[in-house]
Amino acid sequence: MNKINLSAYQPIVDIQDNIVFANNGNVVLCYEGNLPEIYSLSEKDFEDMHGAWFQALKSLPIGTVVHKQDIYLKKSYSSEKLPNTTFLEKATHAHFKGRGHIEHKCYLFFILTKNKALNNPKYVNPFRKISKGIVQELDDNIKSFVNSVNDSVSFINNSRKIEFLPLNAEDIQQLTSSYFNGFNEGFDTDILLEKKSVNIGENHFDALAINSELCFGESVQSSKTNEKFTSDDFVFHQGFIDGIGLTLNENHIVNQILYLDDKQKWRKLLDKKIEELNKSSNFGSQNKVVLGKIQHILDQINADDNSRIIRGHLNIIYWSKDVKELDKITSKIKTEFKELDITPYYPRGEERKNYILNSYCCFSSNFSNNDLYVTDLKHALCLFINNTNYKSDKTGIIFNDREHNIPVLKDVWDEKKKRIKARNFAVFAPTGEGKSFLANNILRQYFERGVRLVIIDLGGSYTKFAKLYPEKYTVLRYESGKNLGINPFYISDVIDLTPERLEDLSVFLFELFASDLKVTKAQSVSVKKILRHYYNSTSENHSLEDYYNFIERNQEDLLSTLKIHPDYFNVTSFLHVMSEYVGDGLYSFLFEVSKDQTYKIEDKRLIVFELDEVKDNKEILSVMLKLIKSAIQRTIWKNRAEKGIILFDEFAKQLKFENVLESVEFYYQAIRKQNGAIGIILQSINQLPNNSTSASILENTQVIYSLNNEKGYEELVKRLNLSSHDLNQLKSIKNNLSGLRKYTEMFIKIGKESNIFRLEVPKEVYAAYLTDGQENEDIMAIYEKSQNMELAIKEFTSKT
Repeated sequence: MNKINLSAYQPIVDIQDNIVFANNGNVVLCYEGNLPEIYSLSEKDFEDMHGAWFQALKSLPIGTVVHKQDIYLKKSYSSEKLPNTTFLEKATHAHFKGRGHIEHKCYLFFILTKNKALNNPKYVNPFRKISKGIVQELDDNIKSFVNSVNDSVSFINNSRKIEFLPLNAEDIQQLTSSYFNGFNEGFDTDILLEKKSVNIGENHFDALAINSELCFGESVQSSKTNEKFTSDDFVFHQGFIDGIGLTLNENHIVNQILYLDDKQKWRKLLDKKIEELNKSSNFGSQNKVVLGKIQHILDQINADDNSRIIRGHLNIIYWSKDVKELDKITSKIKTEFKELDITPYYPRGEERKNYILNSYCCFSSNFSNNDLYVTDLKHALCLFINNTNYKSDKTGIIFNDREHNIPVLKDVWDEKKKRIKARNFAVFAPTGEGKSFLANNILRQYFERGVRLVIIDLGGSYTKFAKLYPEKYTVLRYESGKNLGINPFYISDVIDLTPERLEDLSVFLFELFASDLKVTKAQSVSVKKILRHYYNSTSENHSLEDYYNFIERNQEDLLSTLKIHPDYFNVTSFLHVMSEYVGDGLYSFLFEVSKDQTYKIEDKRLIVFELDEVKDNKEILSVMLKLIKSAIQRTIWKNRAEKGIILFDEFAKQLKFENVLESVEFYYQAIRKQNGAIGIILQSINQLPNNSTSASILENTQVIYSLNNEKGYEELVKRLNLSSHDLNQLKSIKNNLSGLRKYTEMFIKIGKESNIFRLEVPKEVYAAYLTDGQENEDIMAIYEKSQNMELAIKEFTSKT
């Protein structure tokens, strides 16, 4: 047969759910796999998955054929899943549209054959005429097989690393059509089977195979060293044959086919084979080699009760529109196999046709003994590919994968809390590695999706990107000797005095006058009673100073009037401590305000508090943080359904001050009641003091970003309880800041999931995130003339 028209030779007689009844009498159960992300797996992960596969498959009925098929297709990135509304979104959408990458689909087929012995002739034509006796309904034999397969698939899925879901009839038909249509898109075509070539439409096909024990070298393993990311001081692992998977970067299919045979039958056969070879071992070195290998297999069978003898076949089918490219792809695959000490077989003529046609799932029981190697199931499972592309969540922040820099959406908010219970995040990186650039990237995307941002900044890194949204942002800048215009006692109406408001005010007061003490319930009730009494007695001009004066005026009978025991509120101590913040007290200027200015931030979605001038005064900074929290609670947090983020940037030096660290921790406690997250940016985790307050902050931080750190990551690993593979991932970070596609790499851990991601951005986004240097000054100079940041960036990027 030199030409196949699929419409005339349908391989499928019927499909019921995920069960295919094939034209040759085979019954095939079809599944699609969901595998872990490439680079996310450790050496132990590979071992665990190998073990799960073995346990899942070893008990399947004798004569079962297991066919794992990994299909890799060259594709162009469409950008359709990326937002495309704002200026920077449009730039990102256009930048990545059309980017080449590899799409990977993994399928798993379990085949029940009429021929249990699987003793096929050399060539089997899969497209012979359909027999009238084809089974098309579920008899007891098939039901028993289905139950066995369901048990196997459940075991694999319970390993939690891999998941296989049943394919539906439409997907099975589509896969069949694509396979025999040679993955040509936009038209249907015929298969031309010539002696020297196989052509399907525009594509020329070829194949390489592992079809004999002689193809293998000394050993196989579940994983091997990844040379690209391994260095002198650590080893990064990849699956044993991952080199012919995603990273091959070609259109190809990897077929791993296993025939599960009768162990006792093989024991007898191998005994007989050894006997024959012993007689002829003096007649050639090849006989001695084969004898040694067969003896090794038999020894393993006898030594291990769990062993399962299989016949196996692995092939790679690959194609290209340019016939000259096939030789290059062949060479690439051979090079990968050479590194594994494996010598592939190169089929020609009838053999090539046979391999390509019979690697379709309904026909994969057609291989003869000449096409199969014999080994233990554990060995064969080392040739399974157990990872896939980076996975995008439905929504999230855009990062890039490590293969082609195509966008990957990561849901670091985790609305349904599947991966994390707290959304708080931390960014760790030394100076110059791009901390603020990364933070700008995360915050800008959150902001454009409706999340409200409060940035408490000691470094001035965010005003430029804020200027892209002129009506939506405000910057409140602290200037020496002046206040921020925040009056925590201000109420516009008596109805504002809710129980929540009184709680917040009492907490604020305790933070000021008793921050180093544990507040009892009795003390808390006392302060709330006094606050209510103050507001009932005073109709206007509420402020800290007025509240202080009210207590001072009424100190003789205040406690008795409100039935408060003196042990629960020490009036003298309160007046003494709080005198620093009123009248001519050292820090009274911070509260010199009767009219509250927080209405200015009420309708803004991006609020930046710039505290650069206060960063070296721990007392003022501590009070400022408390004031800002009170303003946030009264405005932004009024609507608890609204998403919000508070970011602390450049706080490294200040966190060693205990009162500042405690003020930051108060935010972490308060955010629990809100639909929000706290972010903190540090040069090193060592900048968080090693105490209980810091431990509490880290415990509530479940999204970790780390950029390159040449000094190492030991402290990060220790304080965050990172795994050895997390450390290997961190050590493998490599930036590329030259060439057409500049990017930085970063480690991201969301709950227990971690991987290395890249950040590549279009030039417009790069310009928006710059915070210093000549380029930044040039952009700001253009902005000063036009007062329009979008125009300034467009003008700047048009010249670069």
